[in-house]
Amino acid sequence: GRGLKLNYPEAIALITSEVLEKIREGMSVSDLMTYGAQILTCDDVMEGIPEMIHEVQVEGTFPDGTKLVTIHNPIQ
Repeated sequence: GRGLKLNYPEAIALITSEVLEKIREGMSVSDLMTYGAQILTCDDVMEGIPEMIHEVQVEGTFPDGTKLVTIHNPIQ
């Protein structure tokens, strides 16, 4: 594994930063919603965390303005 398992704020922060990076690279909202749910698995986080995080919302600047990207059940 990759060492220590992530806690709640760490999991949110990691997903958020990864999604923001992809926004800057030009990924579409629909692709981001899929991508965002593939960043972390249950093995990456502490027990109980996947059930606590039902969605992560990331606001980003796209070519056509600011949008909110919602990732449902991001840790599976």
